[in-house]
Amino acid sequence: MNLDVVDIKKTYQQGSEKIQVLKGVNFNVREGEVVAILGQSGSGKTTLLSLLAGLDLPGSGEIRMDGQIFSQMLEDEKTIFRGKKIGIVFQSYHLVPHLTALENVMLPLDILGEADPAEKAKALLEQVGLGHRSTHFPSQLSGGECQRTALARALVTKPALLLADEPSGHLDSETGQKVMDLFFDVVRKNKTTTILVTHDAALAKRCDRQLVLKAGVMQV
Repeated sequence: MNLDVVDIKKTYQQGSEKIQVLKGVNFNVREGEVVAILGQSGSGKTTLLSLLAGLDLPGSGEIRMDGQIFSQMLEDEKTIFRGKKIGIVFQSYHLVPHLTALENVMLPLDILGEADPAEKAKALLEQVGLGHRSTHFPSQLSGGECQRTALARALVTKPALLLADEPSGHLDSETGQKVMDLFFDVVRKNKTTTILVTHDAALAKRCDRQLVLKAGVMQV
């Protein structure tokens, strides 16, 4: 997927005060590219990722995906587009606690009404090294296993765009290294256009390109 972000601004109301989080962000990502967005806490990284995922609306500007203006789609259109073309890996996993690892990975396929969801989900769990843990619930998995399950869930629909928000942020350094090795192996093998939001400069260097978000402005 080709992604173009054009002059995106976002302001939040905090009591009587208006806080401008994004002040005219511009950048593009080409198909198959893995791009890191760096920035300190409070720089607007998570806000930007929410806009790219269609979970929030920009105050002004456009987000274009393969030529379509994603930011201006109706909510129903956006939901369908996101379900088919965008995968999201959250820092906190966001697995459904009462579903097994296999059922969590199947969930996006079930929502889209895809054929053979269990087979496709099993294949992804095998790919991330969790085939033997498919019947376990999130509470029975380690942090690294939960994050690998979340990665499999994000990739099971073969999304054109993968958005990852500090995917190793809640893991110890050794587990985080293993998860990110797997992350890069899978997205490069699948040639998935990827945006990785991180504050880790070493992790960002593993991407094709690094962008820095500072005080609501992208330093390209």
